Amino acid sequence: MPLHWSDLPAEVLGTLRRGAVIPAHPLALDAARRLDARRQRALARYYLDAGAGGIAVGVHATQFAIREAGMYEPVLRLAIETARAWAKAPAVMIAGLSGRTAQARVEAQLSRGLGYHAGMLSLAAMKGASIDELIAHCAAIAAEMPLVGFYLQPAVGGIALPAEFWRRFASIENVVAIKIAPFNRYRTLDVVRGVVAARAEERIALYTGNDDHIVLDLAVPFAVMRGAEPVSVRIKGGLLGHWSVWTRRAVELHARVQAAVAAGSVDADLLALDARVTDCNSALFDVAHDFAGCIPGCHEVLRRQGLLEGTWCLDPNERLSPGQSEEIDRVCREHADLTDDEFVRANLARWLA
Repeated sequence: MPLHWSDLPAEVLGTLRRGAVIPAHPLALDAARRLDARRQRALARYYLDAGAGGIAVGVHATQFAIREAGMYEPVLRLAIETARAWAKAPAVMIAGLSGRTAQARVEAQLSRGLGYHAGMLSLAAMKGASIDELIAHCAAIAAEMPLVGFYLQPAVGGIALPAEFWRRFASIENVVAIKIAPFNRYRTLDVVRGVVAARAEERIALYTGNDDHIVLDLAVPFAVMRGAEPVSVRIKGGLLGHWSVWTRRAVELHARVQAAVAAGSVDADLLALDARVTDCNSALFDVAHDFAGCIPGCHEVLRRQGLLEGTWCLDPNERLSPGQSEEIDRVCREHADLTDDEFVRANLARWLA
């Protein structure tokens, strides 16, 4: 049966709308590039124990190629079974959906059947489609389960989506959230303007996916006009590849920002963290090589911590870029307080058990 957002457990919907840390779940492979179920399970346990409010699986960080590799269902099943067995409170479980309409519909039906609460819809496969075609595609998938919109940056396969698209997308009644990840302030504002124009700012939770601008996205309100009416909108949480590492610190940072916003006391020290977190991201996401090593970069941190055995990706050509390991050394040294190595070290054996 189709799933509507109003059917979601109240605790899950409440977490999503208040804002949460939702890591984008990486893919654990062995040296033969086969699924390493033990370490895949350990990653989910890590995120849950770190305090994440949910997990996004089958998304860009999980590698879109899991579909061709026959890993989509096993990876999604493993994550939700782990969450059910391990989480102390219900976690928001988001499944990545991709492909053209027929494929995305099948993935939505599968994810819904596994118990996922929402599907995050990538539009990368719809390059060249008109806005009318994109909206028809989104509406067809929203008829299956609640949707999280996804503005993926063009540098890693996304397409440019104007404010008019986001207005019409936000008017689809079964949209519950949007991950804003164009890595571009103008395009980020297009999403906010579209949601406000659709009068959907109360129904749709905004999440940052701008790994290059995390703290300010969370700390600073967006003021836009709806006709003659000023409307203030906030990004409530993050659904981030960056937060697949050092997740314990991400949870603490998110809580600190939310407390400061609630108290009306966002200070200079907090705002200064934006540049430091962005500096860390520059190494993890391999900005020096136009994001070529963005997935292996996160894998490398998890490998160093013992959560992953290696940095292998499904594509053998997807590996750390020249100098990227040294850049990760640098940010780990300069921003050691933003890492959670001690937390991982204390729990690793239990997660791998």
